[in-house]
Amino acid sequence: MFNFFKTPEAPVAPGRVIALMNQKGGVGKTTMAFNLAHAFHHQGKKVLCIDMDPQANFSSLFDLPVDPDRKNVHHLLINTIKELRPLHTPVFLNDVRVTSAEGIDLLPSGQELSGFELTVAGISMPRQLILKKFIDKLELRSQYDIIIIDGPPTLGLLVVNILCATDGVLFPFVPDRFSEQGLRNILEAVKDIGEMEISAVPKNLGYIPNLFDTRRKQASEDLEQIRLNLGGGTIHEPFTNKVQFGKSLAQRKSVFHFKSGEFRDLQRQFVAMTETVHKELQ
Repeated sequence: MFNFFKTPEAPVAPGRVIALMNQKGGVGKTTMAFNLAHAFHHQGKKVLCIDMDPQANFSSLFDLPVDPDRKNVHHLLINTIKELRPLHTPVFLNDVRVTSAEGIDLLPSGQELSGFELTVAGISMPRQLILKKFIDKLELRSQYDIIIIDGPPTLGLLVVNILCATDGVLFPFVPDRFSEQGLRNILEAVKDIGEMEISAVPKNLGYIPNLFDTRRKQASEDLEQIRLNLGGGTIHEPFTNKVQFGKSLAQRKSVFHFKSGEFRDLQRQFVAMTETVHKELQ
């Protein structure tokens, strides 16, 4: 019988799990997750990123070489389910986990994750808790100060698993009606977690306005109206549509990689966000 998991390192301190979520795509969710991970890392935190989106955009930012045979987080999740033993693969955590040049760990995604819901459809254990049990079983909280999950822009079982596994959620959005509706939908999913009573409800860590157009006189009023429509909550400092984001993403680098002054404001915003997250989750 295969032993699929190596023994984790000795526990250091309990870490926190956060996710960035929005049902609407194209709002900068992955960009925010990538830079937030680097912000925590630059503060001396040990960071693990988990890509739970089958599109694997989060993984691509870590500049992994193309490898269709690479095992990913899907295989690790399936290996934790005893009822799916015939589908288990002889892969260890360290076979999947990669470390970036900066020292941030990643559990990459893969196309297999798109079939996750169908694969686990017939199991008897709570399907909503697979990711949570995976994190607990491998004692990942004791190995990392912060675990950051990038989720898919959907409302399926993957999203429910993420919400059940996290301590708190950040909600990136573009201040328009389509993105606002995506926020409403994901907030309904959070509410459903509470009604299911199978896991603690993740804390709302605030909304992150992205692509904010400061040239529009009504921009601030529109933003405030969205906040009121969503029932309150922290609004983080808006991110304007800066060319610096495009420059950093084109090179698959975080804004912290650059020393020039043009990136200083973005660096400050992400550091401020880490401080808010830390305070909210104490």
